[in-house]
Amino acid sequence: YHPVHKELYYPINYGYIADVIAADGEGQDVYILGVDVPLETFRGKVIAAIRRLDDNEDKLVAAPEGMTFTAEEIREATWFVEQYFDSTVRMAP
Repeated sequence: YHPVHKELYYPINYGYIADVIAADGEGQDVYILGVDVPLETFRGKVIAAIRRLDDNEDKLVAAPEGMTFTAEEIREATWFVEQYFDSTVRMAP
């Protein structure tokens, strides 16, 4: 559940990178795929960015080292929020 808006359920882990400031002045938001239990902290690899064309803040997508997801899998996993935005998934090189 969202830490502030307790009525919002997130089917995947979602958090922020405290040392990286996003366009909204807060920690950079990141979706975490491939871990199905709630997390307090996470170390992994950024595998993609979700570029929001109608918002000022992009989202990163991370996964455990060695785990991969396609752009379509990322789109499906993040649809619960990203359905409200015009966005594209850009895979990390």
